[in-house]
Amino acid sequence: MRFVSEFPWKAASATGVGSHPGDDPAETLRMVLGELPDLPYLPELPARGVGADMVGRTASLLVDLSVEVQPSGWRFSDRPGRDAGRARDHLARDLDALEELAQGYEGPFKIQVCGPWTLAGSIELRYGDKTLADPGAVRDLTESLAEGLAQHVAGVRARVPGAQVLVQLDEPGLPGVLAGSVPTASGFGRLDAVEAPIAADRLRAVLPADTFTLVHCCAPEVPFRVLSTAGVSAISLDASLLRRKSEDRIGEAIEAGTAFFLGVVPGTETRLRDIGEIAKPVAGLWRRLGFDPARLAGQVVLTPSCGLAGASPAYARAALERCREAARALAEDPEGLAGS
Repeated sequence: MRFVSEFPWKAASATGVGSHPGDDPAETLRMVLGELPDLPYLPELPARGVGADMVGRTASLLVDLSVEVQPSGWRFSDRPGRDAGRARDHLARDLDALEELAQGYEGPFKIQVCGPWTLAGSIELRYGDKTLADPGAVRDLTESLAEGLAQHVAGVRARVPGAQVLVQLDEPGLPGVLAGSVPTASGFGRLDAVEAPIAADRLRAVLPADTFTLVHCCAPEVPFRVLSTAGVSAISLDASLLRRKSEDRIGEAIEAGTAFFLGVVPGTETRLRDIGEIAKPVAGLWRRLGFDPARLAGQVVLTPSCGLAGASPAYARAALERCREAARALAEDPEGLAGS
């Protein structure tokens, strides 16, 4: 049976969120390419230490902004610190492995970076407060990230010419930014909430104009309207955190053409459910929203609920395999799963 999708991926596709266990980029990339041939991605390996973490990896892409590691975490500095160099080296090794192992690959390929709001809530200014506390610093960070991300995308395209690059911004901190619950650097206060239009504007400024873009937010209370206003092409979230009150907003986004990457398998070690059990809630949600079942497998991609860095390599492989099999089940019998 041939499944058709109007999106960059084939219908009945699955993918991962980003992080993996282990410290061997080539070994991990071989596994990703093998388990997810229709929508592979560049895996992240935070077990390699400082500089392989989400914040440090993205900070290494910033243009004309230097960072270093202090006891409190990443901080802007006059010149790049040693750990910033490690971050660049880690990413360079990952890209070398990609160029070697993905020779001849043609199709969608996803990369991930930390989004501007989570980054602003994580990196401190030189005087010690978080970047999020200074709107001018947030603007500078956003502009620098946009330029660095564009260069990163161009670099991936040069190494894998047949790849259609998808860019995922990881924004687990965005709900807290909007709610005003991000702690100050001292931990004794909370930073002011950012207004939704400003949050959307900064996100939009980072998204490459010529690239399919998505935002991953594994926190409760995903800000669907902010993401839609920002113009993202897809929203990635943990399906287990969805509540019925969110369904209207999800339906609005789907109606507007937004794709969803739904996390349906736990990212940490657990007993994996049967394929039908994994796929059934997704099919049920689609039916409640009243959309054509034939669209489901094209507009929805299945993923683990979050990164897999805390799992074993064997579990990571099994989780991706289960997502792929459940995605195919959704394509083959969406109505049967919804009614079972």
